[in-house]
Amino acid sequence: MRAVGIVVLVVTALLGTAYALGRSLVPDRPASDVTTSTGQHYADQPPTDDPDRPTPGDDRSTGPAVAGQDGASPSGTPSGTPTAADGPYGTQTTSGTSQVALTFDDGPDPQYTPQVLALLREHHVRATFCVVGENAQSHPDLIRAIVADGHTLCNHTWNHDVTLGQQSPNAIRADLLRTSEAIRAAVPNAPIAYYRQPGGAWTRSVVSVARELGMTPLHWTVDPADWETPGADRIAGMVLTSVEPGSVVLLHDAGGDRQGTVDALHEILPALTSRFKVAALPNGAT
Repeated sequence: MRAVGIVVLVVTALLGTAYALGRSLVPDRPASDVTTSTGQHYADQPPTDDPDRPTPGDDRSTGPAVAGQDGASPSGTPSGTPTAADGPYGTQTTSGTSQVALTFDDGPDPQYTPQVLALLREHHVRATFCVVGENAQSHPDLIRAIVADGHTLCNHTWNHDVTLGQQSPNAIRADLLRTSEAIRAAVPNAPIAYYRQPGGAWTRSVVSVARELGMTPLHWTVDPADWETPGADRIAGMVLTSVEPGSVVLLHDAGGDRQGTVDALHEILPALTSRFKVAALPNGAT
């Protein structure tokens, strides 16, 4: 029995040593490579097939490139004096001043956009509307209402194409021009000072084409994920606890059920205007 016990101890020790040796040969997975069962990456810099995506220290961007749906995490909030062009590929993420900028994506929408405009008018706030070309074509009256109230316009592609940045420069240019033409069909000579890539899926090509067409690529600083319809209280709470001087806030007035966003504005607008100067981004008009 003593001999059997000694053999068992020797075998156990050998197995433990073999396991430890084998485990040491397997490299640990980096934190940036951890995924959930749905494939969603939880990392500052999601994986990408784009060889031109800037990396930390790349002078094309001081913040991480962001891909995914609208609401993917931005590079962070400003501290101290805001610096506007601090996003992916040099995109603008702040107002560049101490003013806070509200932005509304995916419209115009005949149900929600008029409600947003009425609330902004009530609180004497001007905002920036990133409009989708096919919606502008379908609702030219709402484009005219946005401009008439003094809001700034932003091009948001023809049909909210998250993959547009992966296409050729000619295809990107055609999409952006088509969208701007639909906006200007409603309001001739309307200034369109900004371009926002759907999903924040920026590439060097889409940034380059937007700048070539005279539009500043516009990212964001604060994202309450209203596109996930979390309810008015959560949307308002996220905005009001995250905003700092210079913040650009991402909201939506179309693309789904946006009543929660509209309802949240009843709390957001009076609270923000009591703490900050809230204004539209400059449209470049003289």
